[in-house]
Amino acid sequence: MSQNAALRNILKNLSARANPANAAGMARFGIRSKNVLGISVATLRAMAKEIGRDHALALELWKTGMFEARILALLIDDPAGVTAKQMERWARDFDNWAICDGVCLHLFRKTPFAWSKAVEWAGRKEEFVKRAGFVLMAVLAVHDKKAEDRRFLDLFPLIAREAMDGRNGVKKAVNWALRQIGKRNRTLHAAAVDASQKIRTLDSPSARWIAADALREFKGDVVQRKLERMEKKR
Repeated sequence: MSQNAALRNILKNLSARANPANAAGMARFGIRSKNVLGISVATLRAMAKEIGRDHALALELWKTGMFEARILALLIDDPAGVTAKQMERWARDFDNWAICDGVCLHLFRKTPFAWSKAVEWAGRKEEFVKRAGFVLMAVLAVHDKKAEDRRFLDLFPLIAREAMDGRNGVKKAVNWALRQIGKRNRTLHAAAVDASQKIRTLDSPSARWIAADALREFKGDVVQRKLERMEKKR
């Protein structure tokens, strides 16, 4: 089957599965885009598994602008084929937290450009591009097992700098990055607690919320037990 035929077939299948009620429900959770069909993630994952890895097809699916087609694109794209230019193009298209987080978690973090884009995008003005920078920090803290502590320590000034951005998409991602870094190990936990205490003194409601929420989790039994287990494994 040619790529054009495959694309047409996928779009036809997506349209056949449209669920307006689900689309309305997604909007209530902040998943808004120009073209949302309301198809479940489980269904899209099954479709992606059937399609398999296909970088060229992923690019074409993304170009459609359809939310579900873009979810398929991020699931089938091959990280080895992703360029820095593609990352920039896709990031400029982010228009809701779900597509932003999904691309960062399932695709962009696996590229050689993840760290540089995390730092670069943290200073961008666009809400969901900036969010992507901090989402990348959060997912790298979880998945980049070989990264040295210094790489994460260098992110704290960026987190503090952007903590006063009150836009919902940004402040939640800043908080997420802070919390995930602080749960990576004891050294980063101590640094994250210190950063949170400093952020809490900033004259900003969003900064105070980010800090208070992070400190609450850092001091909780779940995180403390996790850190203890990690120490025992050394």
